[in-house]
Amino acid sequence: MKKFNATILILSGLLLAACANPGVVQVSSGVYQLGRADHGGIFGNKDALKAGVLRDANAFAEGQGKVAVPISAKEHPVGIMGDWASFEYTFKVVDKNDPEARVPKTLVVSNVRTSAEARSLGGKDIYYIAETVK
Repeated sequence: MKKFNATILILSGLLLAACANPGVVQVSSGVYQLGRADHGGIFGNKDALKAGVLRDANAFAEGQGKVAVPISAKEHPVGIMGDWASFEYTFKVVDKNDPEARVPKTLVVSNVRTSAEARSLGGKDIYYIAETVK
């Protein structure tokens, strides 16, 4: 019985580790991406998901003594049967003295719905692009 319990415990740990969200990933020089999925289904909180990703991206940049500047994002709302909500954020990391760091930007909904590079499950993904705050 102890062997069975230990096996279940190990398999559960491996399953949870396999489902963990990756951290910040460098996609090119100075450009990074952070994505996260919310496995809460209809009980998840999409606003907390987005806020957590943005907060972690800013903390990543601050850890380097720099600033995160938004480029784009993609939001996938929760669906049915394991279609989890997710949020992917692409950002630049620049020096605090960089002129780009002084220009306030915000993410606004893009009119892009799908393209050859970006496919949307069921066409429900929402794409954002960074624009200068006016």
